[in-house]
Amino acid sequence: MEETFKPLKSDDRLKHYPLTPFRLIRGLVCLLVYISTAFMFVVYFAPVAAVLMRLFSIHYCRKATSFLFALWLALWPFLFEKINGTKVVFSGDLVPPKERVLIISNHRTEVDWMYLWNLALRKGCLGYIKYILKSSLMKLPVFGWGFHILEFISVERKWEVDEPAMRQMLSTFKDSRDPLWLVLFPEGTDFSEQKCQRSQKFASEVGLPVLANVLLPKTRGFHVCLEVLQNSLDAGSLKMIFFPVLRGYHMLLII
Repeated sequence: MEETFKPLKSDDRLKHYPLTPFRLIRGLVCLLVYISTAFMFVVYFAPVAAVLMRLFSIHYCRKATSFLFALWLALWPFLFEKINGTKVVFSGDLVPPKERVLIISNHRTEVDWMYLWNLALRKGCLGYIKYILKSSLMKLPVFGWGFHILEFISVERKWEVDEPAMRQMLSTFKDSRDPLWLVLFPEGTDFSEQKCQRSQKFASEVGLPVLANVLLPKTRGFHVCLEVLQNSLDAGSLKMIFFPVLRGYHMLLII
């Protein structure tokens, strides 16, 4: 990992690597390791940390869950960077370690949320991450169970339903002793050319800026997060971090 404060120049040359049998086997092994360890985490460790300890102290329950979650989640940066040989470069403002923050990010790919783990690991906040995500993901086997245990916030994308549910869940995160990296993707979905065209058409119809590389953000969820949590967050100013995820584009985080 490299952390720099200079502007990061993109390499527009798209590199194609053939899917050799070795790469295929390596990918399948990594996937098997990740799923099997997730199952062990959910079945053997999570009930003790997330259920039994919660009867005595929500604060220490969350501390224990964050610790166990970080142990498992650290597998991703290891597999991604060491086994797969992927180089991760961060550029932008220096992010203070171990602070309670709200992170907003663009959503260029389906796996942006996983790239955040590489940054969180460096900042000692890997187990603190919580996401606001669509409710269908909470129904996934194994991983969906973990999302419930880790207190991720699910949304139906219907504001009359989501607003009271978000406010209720966010209110439980106001204890400044509880570690928190709350991640919100204001675009609400990952980027595609079709979605971009629909977003541009809507923007032009209502007189909003027409964006080329991102979708129009949805601001109501972000506003509720700030309204409920603003007095319990540590970040006193905006921090911007960039790292490449696609040819010619960067992932932008604002903390």
